[in-house]
Amino acid sequence: MKVILISMPDVAPVIIHEAAFHLPTLGIASIAGNIDPEHDVYIVDLVRKRRSIKKYLTRLLTKIQPDLIGLSAMAWQYDTCVKIAHLLKKLRPEVKIVIGGYHATLMHEEIGAARESRWIDFMVRGEGEEACRRLINALAGRDDFADIPSLSYKVDGKFIHNPRSGNLDLATLKRPIRDKRRLTWGYHIMYSKIEVLETSRGCTRSCNFCSMKHMYGRTFRTYPISRVMADLDDIYYNCKSRWVFIADDNMVLNPKRVIELCDAIIARNYKGLILSVQADCISMAGNEEMVKKMGKAGFRSIFLGIENGSKKNLSVAGKGDIVAASKKAIENCHKYGMMVIGGLIFGFPEDDVESIQENYAFFKSIGADAAYCQILTPYPKTGMRQQLQDEGLVTNLNDLKKYNGLWANVRTRHLDADELQYQFWYQRQVVLGWWNPPLSVRKQGWLWTMIWRFLFKPWLKLHYRRIMKKYGWRGRYQREVDRWTRMNHFKDLEGY
Repeated sequence: MKVILISMPDVAPVIIHEAAFHLPTLGIASIAGNIDPEHDVYIVDLVRKRRSIKKYLTRLLTKIQPDLIGLSAMAWQYDTCVKIAHLLKKLRPEVKIVIGGYHATLMHEEIGAARESRWIDFMVRGEGEEACRRLINALAGRDDFADIPSLSYKVDGKFIHNPRSGNLDLATLKRPIRDKRRLTWGYHIMYSKIEVLETSRGCTRSCNFCSMKHMYGRTFRTYPISRVMADLDDIYYNCKSRWVFIADDNMVLNPKRVIELCDAIIARNYKGLILSVQADCISMAGNEEMVKKMGKAGFRSIFLGIENGSKKNLSVAGKGDIVAASKKAIENCHKYGMMVIGGLIFGFPEDDVESIQENYAFFKSIGADAAYCQILTPYPKTGMRQQLQDEGLVTNLNDLKKYNGLWANVRTRHLDADELQYQFWYQRQVVLGWWNPPLSVRKQGWLWTMIWRFLFKPWLKLHYRRIMKKYGWRGRYQREVDRWTRMNHFKDLEGY
């Protein structure tokens, strides 16, 4: 069997600019690595082919002539996923299409009953490594669709949804593929090569805006440290990458294991290794010894889910009071040489203009180095979605393309969705202002931070000064909205 696994081209804005940050998709790489070796498998990240999707896929299908194509998508990427599935069926009618990822897992019944299901032959829900492996073997005549847990398949044109499997034993999984079978390349962070590593799956926290529990339940599972180190060796020695993003949902839930992992990394004595990870404030605040080891092992940037400075809003989100913990976590990270990117969420039911100002001011006061800000999004099947629906605060239930955290799909009791969107953008400009890279970041990336500080930022300031003079704040904002709208519109997929 010939198999191609594809991730979507849609991107969300990042801290500085969406073009500055392209990570390889680990999910399809892990699934590909666990397909039995007698099959030919290739992976494609369409984020690297955004300007010529149709042309690239046409050429690819002509060359490989695959039997099965897998598409992975989140909720806000699903519209593009359907268009690509339609295109693939038109280019090669006999090819089988399987979709997976968060959206297929949460919405498989709705997808199966929808019109677009005619372009889809299978769905995989939850973790995909074993179900995809067995699906390919079934297509080759060596397994049965009805016996494969977590698989949805068609009988007489209608989907049958097999029961979900239990969570996989991570110790049994093979490493992701990062070799020539990965047909797209050029992954970078600020134009330094970057790869993605996984050391655990799942999270036991109770945040009610998160879809995680539908994927894994409220569980936390870890890979054997020996497997993690073999994976890191592959990245460091074979891929020649010195920057590694650890994609775990919350790696630091077991501080003792983190210390063991850091000791293993330190013992390898990797030169120039830079590690980035996301973590929760409580763990990073309460385990200074762990943070110290992380700094010694090469961790240089941490994404902390601070979310909000309001205790009331944190309670609505199911986060508890983590204001004090966020301050201590940042202090610990800075003490041991780590840059902190803080996650903020706006658009809680009681938010007004003043509370949005205060939340940005709170963030500025706690000393985080950069902010990644989002608007509260009613993701499908989450507790937050149901809560907001019950209160009549969801303004966009169905246009999931806007569910990437950038768009206001809700209103508050004081702001309609349009004004929430504007204040979310405007208050960031006036309260946080222009990003000034901290000294630790300047040392890590002296070239690109110099370019930012002395070339790009001065040019942008001049550029926006002219825009402000001509259009004012509202006009400048509308230009940004127009850019966001164009960001994930792909002309060559129109009509599919």
